[in-house]
Amino acid sequence: MSLRGVIQVAAVELAKLRARRVAALVLTACVLAPFAFVLVLRHQAELPEDTLFGRSVKDSGFAIPLFVLGFAGQWALPAVGCVIAGDILAGEDRHGTWPSLLTRSRTRGEVFVGKALVAIAFSVAAVALLGASSLAAGIVGVGRQPLVGLSGNEIAPGRAALLVALAWASALPPVLGFTAIAMALSAVTRSSTAGVGLPVLGGFLMELTALVDGPEVARRLLLSTGFGAWHGLFADPPFQRPLVHGALVGATWAGAGFAIAWASLRGRDLGA
Repeated sequence: MSLRGVIQVAAVELAKLRARRVAALVLTACVLAPFAFVLVLRHQAELPEDTLFGRSVKDSGFAIPLFVLGFAGQWALPAVGCVIAGDILAGEDRHGTWPSLLTRSRTRGEVFVGKALVAIAFSVAAVALLGASSLAAGIVGVGRQPLVGLSGNEIAPGRAALLVALAWASALPPVLGFTAIAMALSAVTRSSTAGVGLPVLGGFLMELTALVDGPEVARRLLLSTGFGAWHGLFADPPFQRPLVHGALVGATWAGAGFAIAWASLRGRDLGA
């Protein structure tokens, strides 16, 4: 496997990705949805007070990206991590194009790594766009007022912006975990529907499981738990242990997912 081969595969996959309508729709939604939320919020008297930072969304623009992150972590971010990864391998099975891919002086290792890098890049780009758009929507639509933290502490605008960026960055490990799971299911089932749908369903079940009383250790191993690891950043004093734990859990799920996807792809007869 050569770096040049991986880069060439990734370039081809990026070109294919640019031509896919679903990718453009997801990225467009990541940019526009926060602004739509702020627009609706400005014409609504009631506040979403039952959610974290919900009661602050009209007091500080920095509460907007945190509210969006809390909601997206429960429902949207698992789907963002799966929408491309769940089809990037199964799509070749659906179109019967594996033989042509592997006869262009590219090994299956180069093809796999190139596809995995594109799936990861899309997931990271979508999260970054949604986070940046949420912050911009909050500042434009509400303002740069200081943010009241979870301990009642006032956070200055500059520090609030930094903490918001760190909070969104903390969502990347679990998102990439879902990306890897989607690739694994895409490779094992050879079905785009299973590759995209099953991880999203799994994320929903994880959220429900987290609400049920059970062993704390089991809940801490759930991939979805990492989406709430940023809460400690906004306490006084702040605590970072959940961030480290969420990153390690996300990395473990991601490593296992990519390993399963590669093992499935390596052991198959792709010339049939």
